[in-house]
Amino acid sequence: MTDDIIIRIRDLKTAYGTHVVHEHLDLDIRRGEIIGVIGPSGCGKSVLLRAITGLKEFAEGSIEVFGERLETLDEAERADVEQRWGVMFQDGALFSNLTVRENVEVPMKEHTQIAPELRHQLADMKIRMAGLSADASPKFPSDLSGGMRKRAALARALSLDPELLFLDEPTAGLDPITAEKFDALIRSLQKALGLTVFLVTHDVDTLHATCDRIAVLGEKHVLAVGTIEELRAFDHPWVQEYFCGPRGRAATGH
Repeated sequence: MTDDIIIRIRDLKTAYGTHVVHEHLDLDIRRGEIIGVIGPSGCGKSVLLRAITGLKEFAEGSIEVFGERLETLDEAERADVEQRWGVMFQDGALFSNLTVRENVEVPMKEHTQIAPELRHQLADMKIRMAGLSADASPKFPSDLSGGMRKRAALARALSLDPELLFLDEPTAGLDPITAEKFDALIRSLQKALGLTVFLVTHDVDTLHATCDRIAVLGEKHVLAVGTIEELRAFDHPWVQEYFCGPRGRAATGH
């Protein structure tokens, strides 16, 4: 991992009408790291992810990804940047009327001229990379368990061989064993593919299993960024309760 900054956020303000979610928010994401984004409910973790990926307009500030100021790009330039990242949404957001393979092919069809047969093969490869067996390809999302749907959504996020992966609550709703396997999968894929991962979560076990650093959101900005050990020493009531309370101690085995 280097100090090469892949996402640079400065003085960000986001709002819904008069309700301000973020104000004066600064954050740097380093190339090759898994950064966990945590914070109290309603602090805007998913809103931040949506602002970076262009799904939520921001009111003030700047967001730079791959050295490009996103708000200054035209449609074609924006599309070029977006092909370099993949997004796994909180509930998977799979198209219910498409098979798993067809879901994974959607970004390929939208952004490339790959022939159908090769597209099928690439989609099946991504499905296997995400930890699903080949027989999942022709199934519909309704035929899958919650954990399998998460993996199918991950396969789609990997469709275009991204450098940057956004994961929104990837283990939410999973049982502990399935969640642990998913955490291990994320870590192995990050190492094998050299990914940078922006991971929104509330799961302290996921932070311990996967993250190099953690950004804590609260009070409309970033309260702190650091390793788990650094944050355990950070003097803030919510951070102390999160990492040093019963759940935090359980995750460390203390």
